[in-house]
Amino acid sequence: MSVDDHPIFLEGIASVIANAKGFRLVAEATSGRQALAEYRRVRPDVTLMDLRMPDMNGIDAIKAIRAEFPHACMVVLTTFEGDTHALRAIKAGAAGYMLKSMVRKEMLAIVQSVFEGRHHIAPCVAEAMARGIIDAPIRSNAPIQPSM
Repeated sequence: MSVDDHPIFLEGIASVIANAKGFRLVAEATSGRQALAEYRRVRPDVTLMDLRMPDMNGIDAIKAIRAEFPHACMVVLTTFEGDTHALRAIKAGAAGYMLKSMVRKEMLAIVQSVFEGRHHIAPCVAEAMARGIIDAPIRSNAPIQPSM
């Protein structure tokens, strides 16, 4: 299933999937609420989810879908390269986070990989996430115990 509020982008995803062996687009949605309704109706193997949409954003839609269907396989497909959105999406239950600027073959390989149970985060986003972790101060009140 593909979820995006831009009709041209939905058409592009549909075209890529229609021409890919072993893939079939079973539903499309243009909002988070519609994504939840369509997920209930067709229960797709993998859902490509945009983040910014009317009425319910992609992260809230992922949370709502996974609340009802804990094993739902969700991949965020967005323009947001920042680590904050990626971390929120992964915490919400997304198994993948990829950018709309990725080429067709990469997208299909990532969808297949996530379908097979692996996780994927776009390399530039993973790097930003790592920088955020490295730069974050350690917040602990417990003293460090010497090892013996």
